[in-house]
Amino acid sequence: MPKPASLPADARPLRSVLYMPASNRRAIEKARGLDTDAVALDLEDAVAPELKAEARATLAAEVASGGFSHRRLIARINGLATEWGHDDLAALAATSIEALLAPKVDGPDDIAALSSAMDAAGYPAEIALWVMIETPRAVLALERIAACAATTRLAGFVLGLNDLAKDTGIAQLSGRAAFVPVLVQAVMAARANGLAILDGVCNAIDDPARLEHECVQARDFGFDGKTLIHPSQIDLANRTFAPSSADLDEAHAVVAAFADPANAGKGALRVNGKMAELLHRDMAARLIARAEAIATR
Repeated sequence: MPKPASLPADARPLRSVLYMPASNRRAIEKARGLDTDAVALDLEDAVAPELKAEARATLAAEVASGGFSHRRLIARINGLATEWGHDDLAALAATSIEALLAPKVDGPDDIAALSSAMDAAGYPAEIALWVMIETPRAVLALERIAACAATTRLAGFVLGLNDLAKDTGIAQLSGRAAFVPVLVQAVMAARANGLAILDGVCNAIDDPARLEHECVQARDFGFDGKTLIHPSQIDLANRTFAPSSADLDEAHAVVAAFADPANAGKGALRVNGKMAELLHRDMAARLIARAEAIATR
């Protein structure tokens, strides 16, 4: 029987995930005080080839130093097909990262190989595998990749539209209309298999209106949050992916209506002029739990 569609079991927020070059100690130190939900320490795109080994050592040392408080730590390695990938994977096995983020996967075989390599390197069972969806082949294999969650460490998708644009020639125009099918299908595949899913970065650091549009679009499409490339983007992402006060008020009203003994056994109610069914009660409870998780963070 197919696995039922579901949201990730981990309710901790992932509204903002800030990439930081693993080679930059000053940037990593700054990350310890930023209001981001997670930090993605990057060994791949953000690090020049001649600095890879040094960055790897820096990442391990900074993670060991701690001080990141609530901020979840993710490490993006180089692909296993590169000359640095296997060394990255081996070096991070003893660290306290929460997830290993692998770039440029193409299909289920890559997921199986990465998960097996993590097992062989001695990664604790709680360290998850996240993967970048950033190649044409990965997009064409979205559901098959996501289904690997049942048998591997796979727990999350991260969209990489920059690489996807490069490999396909699709322009990243304002509004991202050409990428809407990819965004929607990625969410469908993730939710069908209980994966977290994060939107790709917004390159326009000095264009908050464009960032806001992308955050709202991703939120409305069902993403958990957005990956970011600059600290100035954190606050907007956090606000956009958090429930609004109006949404919370409505959610509490729906939950209270179904909890009222006078409505016991009813499957549909009229709440504030709208029809609410049991599925709306469940959605409301989930939204309240999300707000509480953000508040207690």
